[in-house]
Amino acid sequence: MQAQKKVGVLDRIQLLGRSAIDTIASLGDAAIFLVLSLIGRRGPGKHFRLLIKQIYFVGVLSLPIIMVSGLFIGMIMALQGYNILISYASSEAVGQVVALSLLRELGPVVTGLLFAGRAGSALTAEIGNMKASEQLSGLETIGVDPLKYVIAPRLLAGFISMPLLSTIFVVVGIWGGAMVAVDWLGVFDGSYWGNMQSSVRFGYDVLNGFVKGLVFAFVATWIAVYQGYSCEATSVGISKATTKTVVYGSLAILGLDFILTALMFGEM
Repeated sequence: MQAQKKVGVLDRIQLLGRSAIDTIASLGDAAIFLVLSLIGRRGPGKHFRLLIKQIYFVGVLSLPIIMVSGLFIGMIMALQGYNILISYASSEAVGQVVALSLLRELGPVVTGLLFAGRAGSALTAEIGNMKASEQLSGLETIGVDPLKYVIAPRLLAGFISMPLLSTIFVVVGIWGGAMVAVDWLGVFDGSYWGNMQSSVRFGYDVLNGFVKGLVFAFVATWIAVYQGYSCEATSVGISKATTKTVVYGSLAILGLDFILTALMFGEM
């Protein structure tokens, strides 16, 4: 009986070690994939049309969900902030609460999660379908590197698009907050905008939020294109890769958000 328990414990330890090794190997493969995709590029001019097409695909087509989400989150933040601040006779500071919350956290984080769910999954499915239909191997046959022709433009498009989407999210959210606070709850508009202006620092709040957007864009797009490129060339494999893109991308964004927040705002 004791021997069986010992074997069971050893099996679990072996399984844990194998999982750790597989995870490290996957991270190494993803890093090599990233380097090979970006190294040796001569700038965007060679595949400029592809880049613009992908910016439209991952950026412009994501605008509706970003704007609607930003509007409602801004409205919710204003309503909740007002209900809390009114207890302390500080309802005029609701603009400050909405702006700082959106700039520092909600803007880049929610945009990143929406980007991973909408654009990231679409990128993974598109590249996975190209692999399943042997379009990638066909490019190699005619001497075209799929990493440079297919992957690199999508990486750059995501890196460019998501920070801009985050900025739009914040602007729409602040406007939605003003609709609720000023037009509905009766907060003086001069107090809403004035407190916001006096509390928001461009070189601190705005810039740090933008940096978060850049980091999340890079990681979310990297995960999306890698999962699509490395998936099994079957419908089941593509489906699993798409799910992994959303899950891994969301977890990476939330984990990185904690690290970046601790570095940027940990000691004020």
